[in-house]
Amino acid sequence: MLEIKTAKTRRGKRELEKRAPKLIESGKKTLVLHGTKTSAVLNAVLTQIYHLKKESAVKYSRKNENINPFEAGGETSLEFFSLKTDCSIFLYGSHSKKRPNNLVIGRTYDHHVYDLVEVGIENFNGMESFTYDKKLAPKEGTKPFMVFIGEGFETMVNLKHLKEVLVDLFRGEVVENLNLAGVDRAYICTALSPTKVFFTHCALRLKKSGSVVPRMELVEVGPSMDMVIRRTRPPNESVRKEAMRASRDKPKKKEKNVKKDPMDGKIGNVYIPDQKIGEMALPNKSKGVKRERREAKRKSGSDEHASKKKKEDS
Repeated sequence: MLEIKTAKTRRGKRELEKRAPKLIESGKKTLVLHGTKTSAVLNAVLTQIYHLKKESAVKYSRKNENINPFEAGGETSLEFFSLKTDCSIFLYGSHSKKRPNNLVIGRTYDHHVYDLVEVGIENFNGMESFTYDKKLAPKEGTKPFMVFIGEGFETMVNLKHLKEVLVDLFRGEVVENLNLAGVDRAYICTALSPTKVFFTHCALRLKKSGSVVPRMELVEVGPSMDMVIRRTRPPNESVRKEAMRASRDKPKKKEKNVKKDPMDGKIGNVYIPDQKIGEMALPNKSKGVKRERREAKRKSGSDEHASKKKKEDS
């Protein structure tokens, strides 16, 4: 029998509550891992993506020998790190002669590998290779625009899969209302071929346009790179249906004596209990009660005077 461990401290209980399923999920955290052998280009790619998502990312700098995402049994360590850090997206970088500058982007569901996309990095230009005004540098915690240029992102399976993974990687938390001042960056992906995508990161510069809506200009701040799709592993259909299942809201209580009419709208019946006016207690400050009291006092006073006079006469 396996022993089920439960949290014994308040801090442990709070951590379990944060990781519990929610009706409205918070932003997804990203786990950055290194393989047994990496290159300088790949190290720079992983580091700069980590800085772009620093507020919601965890980076491990040690080399991991037992992680092979596309091989059977090579996902155990990866799923362990995902459970330990509570990350649902991961980046795994490795370098070999067969697959140089190899980057694996994947998602997990219930801390098990959900899907995988393997890309090769080419023509990489880091942030330090771009010259721009540092005041335009995007700030941490801001929301980005995601732009996908090319019909292949809607028609080709591999490009469509890569688009879904990149959106989950960079969009952050899902919000309903957004201030325009909080949008200061844009990620632009251009489909150059069925297997090659140009990725770049730009800052937004707001300028006067003579109207309420300002004019926007793009300033490339990096990083930029070409992503060549090598291998993909889409999610299992049964797991996909379970992961995409939306939780229903609590059913509303049935309203009694209420009907809905297509013409009149909402119609309700109101039942008023019998009003026993004779048994109702009147307030002491009513004018009628004061008048009755005055008349009663006058009568009692006149009766006392009349009785006194009779006694004196006798």
